[in-house]
Amino acid sequence: MRRSFPLLAALTPLALVLATAAAAQTAGPSDSVGPIQISGFVPNNICTLGNLSDGDNLFDVGVMIDTATGLLRPDLSAPPKVLTGTQCSSRSLLTIAATTMTAQAFTATPPAGFSRAVDYTATASGWTPTSASYSTGSSVNAAATQVRETPGAADITISLSNFATTGGDALHPVADDTYQGAVVVTLAAAS
Repeated sequence: MRRSFPLLAALTPLALVLATAAAAQTAGPSDSVGPIQISGFVPNNICTLGNLSDGDNLFDVGVMIDTATGLLRPDLSAPPKVLTGTQCSSRSLLTIAATTMTAQAFTATPPAGFSRAVDYTATASGWTPTSASYSTGSSVNAAATQVRETPGAADITISLSNFATTGGDALHPVADDTYQGAVVVTLAAAS
């Protein structure tokens, strides 16, 4: 009989494990909570302008006059700037504004036949069906704000054109190392 005892003792831990497992399965109901709802939202009025593709926020038009005549160059231009990654989650308004390029060091009244300012047209295209444009020489800029009816994402191209000496094409721009103006593009959600 002694031989059967060790065998019985060896089976007892296994039997104990099986009994414990069976008891755990029939221990009774468990508690649970849920479903717990999850909530969030995306505002319908978020608009962000992208980044300038070349990382440079300067339109450089270079030498502005025809050195033979002293008059503003008729072919004056600057490469366009592109705002990449622009997006808006709702109907939106694109607005462009600009300031006349003015001589920075020459601040006195210019002599007869000269001007210390250059007008131009700034245009923002690619976001709205009609480009937004602003002419610094105009007192009314009805096209400066344009509407996009739907949410979306697109690049916006900003360009300059139609340079003209303030006061008339027959005027010479005064000599100055720096003429400066500025363009501001705004994107806003519209109701």
